[in-house]
Amino acid sequence: MSGSVKVPATYGSLRGKRVFVTGGGSGIGEAIVEAFAQQGALVAFVDIAVEASEALVARIAAAGHPAPLFRATDITDIPALQQTITGFAAQIGDFDILVNNAANDQRHNAEDVTLEYWNERIAINQRPMFFTCQSVLAGMKKKGGGSIINISSMSFHAKNPGYPVYGTTKAAVTGLTRCLARDFGPHGIRVNTVTPGWVMTQRQVDLWLDEAGEAEIRRAQCLPGKLMPHDVAAMILFLGADDSAMCTGQDFVVDAGWI
Repeated sequence: MSGSVKVPATYGSLRGKRVFVTGGGSGIGEAIVEAFAQQGALVAFVDIAVEASEALVARIAAAGHPAPLFRATDITDIPALQQTITGFAAQIGDFDILVNNAANDQRHNAEDVTLEYWNERIAINQRPMFFTCQSVLAGMKKKGGGSIINISSMSFHAKNPGYPVYGTTKAAVTGLTRCLARDFGPHGIRVNTVTPGWVMTQRQVDLWLDEAGEAEIRRAQCLPGKLMPHDVAAMILFLGADDSAMCTGQDFVVDAGWI
């Protein structure tokens, strides 16, 4: 859905940087991977969508940018995720930038949530975010700095119905970011949150964008038009670059003024 990402600025400090992205094969993650590659960064990413991820790698390489490294990894398997991060770092060097993007906003009713479902949603949307931060910490400390970007959602700000467990996990992103910003700051490591609005990924369009959704966008956003994956990627590039050197512990909202 993102197509060719239109990068609004060039950040010289991103060239050659090592970037790790979770859920980089489609949607917002796809736009993030492509945008960093266009900046000359060396990107490694994980996803469970193998075909889409391999197609993304081929497209970026064909465009003459550094080909990203991809490995099919289930982020709910924390030991496997940690092993993947370690393997990538051994291959291309310790990471300068981490983008915690992977998530799943599956709809559910509060009365139907079982303990098993709760634990599954936490395992996808919350637990990996902490352990990726932990996994890149030693390498960033050796480098004397780094940038961690955790992606939240405007869903809980807007009091959206239909996915209370998802909203809980996305609210928790803010707490993780703010606490790690304090813990990691002495090592020159910045930790920030990016909170997207309703981004028109292919998944959102296919599953939920109908006439009522179009009307809600017009009503709720301050700005006209649809929010696209590259709009979120543009903010993430800024937070990865040296231009945001004194930004940490903050929540950067990209939602066209919805909340």
